[in-house]
Amino acid sequence: MAPAGTLTRADLAESLHHQVGLSRADSAKLVEQILGHMCEALSKGENVKISGFGTFVLRDKGERVGRNPKTGVEVPIAPRRVLTFRASQMMRDRIVSGS
Repeated sequence: MAPAGTLTRADLAESLHHQVGLSRADSAKLVEQILGHMCEALSKGENVKISGFGTFVLRDKGERVGRNPKTGVEVPIAPRRVLTFRASQMMRDRIVSGS
């Protein structure tokens, strides 16, 4: 298992292996396929929603002026696309209650 606080692809595959009974190879392959589909959808500009978990949303941020905190010099920050995650209400409730 990974260090406390980090869930890895291998952990997901191992969980599938134990809980569903798939072989380790099939479990790893399934995890990779799911993550691959999610990455592909996001790279096409689509949002990814997993009911009861949350939504991965792509946002376009416009150009803006930033400031170098060391020197105070203003620098332009180029427009870019960022990925954000918004947890579902069910997930937020589970996190708050600690279960």
